[in-house]
Parts: sequence; structure tokens; C-alpha cells
Amino acid sequence: MAQDDVFKKIVSHCKEYGFVFPSSDIYDGLAAVYDYGQNGVELKNNIKQYWWQSMVLLHENIVGIDAAIFMHPTVWKASGHVDAFNDPLIDNRDSKKRYRADNLIEDQIGKYEEKIDKEVKKGAKKFGERFDEAQFRATNPRVIANQQKRDELHARYAEAMQGPDLVALRQIIEDEGIADPVSGSKNWTDVRQFNLMFSTEMGSLSDATNKIYLRPETAQGIFVNYLNVQKTGRMKLPFGIAQIGKAFRNEIVARQFVFRMREFEQMEMQFFCQPGTEMKWFEYWKRVRLAWHEALGMGDENYRYHDHEKLAHYANAATDIEFKMPFGFKEVEGIHSRTDYDLSQHEKYCGRSIKYFDPDTQESYTPYDVETSIGVDRMFLSVMCHAYTEETLENGETRVVLKLPEALAPVKCAVFPLDKKDGLPEIAHEVVDELKFHFNTHYGDPKDSIGKRYRRQDAIGTPFCVTVDHDTPKDRKVTLRYRDTMEQQRVDIADLRSLIENRVSVTSLLKRLGAQIAGWDK
Repeated sequence: MAQDDVFKKIVSHCKEYGFVFPSSDIYDGLAAVYDYGQNGVELKNNIKQYWWQSMVLLHENIVGIDAAIFMHPTVWKASGHVDAFNDPLIDNRDSKKRYRADNLIEDQIGKYEEKIDKEVKKGAKKFGERFDEAQFRATNPRVIANQQKRDELHARYAEAMQGPDLVALRQIIEDEGIADPVSGSKNWTDVRQFNLMFSTEMGSLSDATNKIYLRPETAQGIFVNYLNVQKTGRMKLPFGIAQIGKAFRNEIVARQFVFRMREFEQMEMQFFCQPGTEMKWFEYWKRVRLAWHEALGMGDENYRYHDHEKLAHYANAATDIEFKMPFGFKEVEGIHSRTDYDLSQHEKYCGRSIKYFDPDTQESYTPYDVETSIGVDRMFLSVMCHAYTEETLENGETRVVLKLPEALAPVKCAVFPLDKKDGLPEIAHEVVDELKFHFNTHYGDPKDSIGKRYRRQDAIGTPFCVTVDHDTPKDRKVTLRYRDTMEQQRVDIADLRSLIENRVSVTSLLKRLGAQIAGWDK
């Protein structure tokens, strides 16, 4: 099945089963804005809980805050967002569609890489165990030709983005013959810059003096509070501040469902350290954050680092953790060494000292900062894309199942009475009442067949189903069904909690992650 078709099925599945709805759906929606439904909000909250606890429970020197969305407008002047928070945009005159020029070029680079990978796979299939990939890449004419085109384009693109040079970006699009993905037209306008911040007015007067912005990132709320946290918490360097919150960007080219939206949620941690130690911490957080993703068991091969060619004005190192979506490897998290840029800028613009006094050296200085920033919505999408599975069963039927990481599943256990007689619903309710205080447990009404009820839970990713049958009143045993294998096991009701809880709790996930990173060099 084509990857585009898979992605369309995932989007449709999200709406049909209460994960994600178009915002204001009864009014035909609002472009690039989405609402999370009853199952989506549970999955999203579980992702946030896993992230938050991995920061503040596994690291004694990281604490959290919750900063306001509205901030003093000078914050965004100091951070550079007012002057430099822009995207290079280009319009197609025929389709009237607008695109980010950098995305068009990156997609073209990706096409060359796909051609190379296709040739390598063909070679591997042809030569079998004798296949030497390095030699094949170095000698195959088609691979060499596509690699050269890819490298030349990549070099031109990296140079053009340094400015960015808008004329050079336009020329690359023309030279590569990049067409509008919708219409196939190559009738492009010039490239121009567009500021992404939403602005509004505060107070009763609508004039320029009251203009404020919806925050385009959560990081600045941490920077302006760093000294408050340090002093009230008596924090010593190095220490981190974590935050989860909404951010807003006027994305002209919002696309790919919840991957790029105008209103989204971020999980960010700013780690403040002594100048000169930032690269050590940058490498440490690269490893820790990749381990956090890999601990979910979604396949290590689906992740990769992507080092930035063009560094932001505040950074001296940056990399992305990318996940393999149906539409290619895409960024889900960024790790950046932001130097002392942000704190120095805010000190300059606010006119007061926010330096850190080091009790060990008896010196005052501006700390350096390493940032980890992950989009909740992108993480949600990566989990959904990996989990969505269509299986053909022995009877020829197709089963749609979400193989979600068990600790993230919206519902951990569903309890079904086989029918409405012989007190089975009452026993099922007793089981639910016992388990619901430990993990999210639902009661399934017996109006449908047990098979249909299993399929419904498969479709929302419930790891365990429990069936109360006519033998249960006599032996106090139930049937425990496993989502991924569909295997069934007869167990005592008294044993249900211990059998399920260890597998579905975020605590178990954190223990495995904590054990992995405990010995890493800090």
C-alpha cells in the first residue's frame, strides 16, 4: 500500500475512534487547527506524563514551571523573534498554493536519497549474502550519479540558507525543476520572508503601545524566570527547568495533519551549565533524549540524528531526532546548544543583572544553556503512525489494531461480561471498580458480540481485555486477552492487577530508562 494511502487511513482512524477532530468541525473546521478527542487526550496526557516524569523524577537537578502565554512584548524583541522569526515562502501562480521554499528543496533532496536507497535494496536482493553495501554505493553508476546530484543540491541549499539568500533559493527551485505537488506547475513567484508570530492587543485601547504576541515558543518563559527559580530553589549549576505548554505560529504552509499546526504544544527543558561545559552536556542530552524515544519500543531503526547545516543565531550546535513517518524521516525533537545568547539578551533589554553567582569560584557569570524541545503533537503523530496496523487473520478477515506502547495507551484494560445474565455484569463492575484506581479501565456493555467488542478495543489500542463468563461466579477466574497476539489466558481475578499494572504503568517505563542512563557520563 502506498505510504500516502496509509497516512490517509491513519488520519481517518483518528477521527473515527475519537483521537483527533478538526477544530470547529460542525462549521467545516479551521485550517491547521485540531481538537483532541476522548482517546486522543488520554494518549497525549500519557506522553506528557512520561516526558515530565523522565525529567523531574530521574534528574534531581531539574524542576518545572508553568509560564504564562502572554509575555511582555520586549521579551520577543530581546529574543530576536520580532526581527528574525521568518519563513521563506513561495507561491505557485497556477495553483494559488503557498509553500515554504526550504521544504520544497528538502523534499527534493529526499527524492535523491530515496532513489539511492531503492538501488541499494535492489542490489541487496540481487546479490544476497554476497552483498557489500559500501562497495555497491561506491561503484554502482546510478547510485554515484544520484549521490552526486544530492550532494551538489545539498551544498547549494546549505549556502543559500545561511542568509537566507532568497534569490538563490528561488534559483535552486528553478534549476531543479521542482513542481507544485498539487498541480505539477513550475510557475513560481519570487521567495519572500514571512513573520510567524500572532499579534493581538491587551487592554481597552487598540494602538501600537498595547501590542503583544501569542508566544511562538515556550523557551522564553523559562529564560525570564531562570533567576527566580535558581534563587527560590537554591539551585546550583548545572540545573534544568522543564515546561509543557501551548505555543502559536502563523504557519502559512501548515500540513500533514497534526505535524505542523498553528496552535501546538511543546515539552521543553532548558539546562543551564557553566560556560565551557555546554558541549559535554549537549552530547549527554542527545543520548538521553534518543534513549527516551527508543525505550518506547517503536524500533531503533526508525530514529536517526540530523545535524543542522544552518545554525540559528543563538546556537553553536544543534541536532534533530527524526522519526520515520509515512511521509519520510521528520523531526520530532530538537537538541540545541543555545550558548548564553538568551540570558545575555534579556539582561541587556531589561537593564538588570541576571547573572549567576557561583559559590565555588566566587564569580558571577551568565550560564550557558542546552535545550531539549519536543512537540507533543508530533510525538503523538509518530506514535499513531507506528501503531496503526492492518492484519489479515486466519479466517480472511482484516483486523485494524493500534499497537501502541502499552504505557501510553488511552485505555489500559476493558472488562466485558459475556452477557447480561447470571450476575456477570455485576462481577464485571466489581473488577472495574478494583482496577480503575490503578490504571484506566473501561466497562464494555454486552449488547454486542464479544468479537466486536474485542475489535473496538483493538482499534483504540487497549492492551488487555478481560472477559467475565458463566464459570466466573464459580471459580472467580476470568479470561485475559492480549492485544498484540490475541492470546487468551485464564487467570484469577485477584491476580489481574499485578499481571497488568507492571506492563502498563509509566513507572515501569521510567525504571527501565533510568537504569539505562544511570551509568552515563555526566
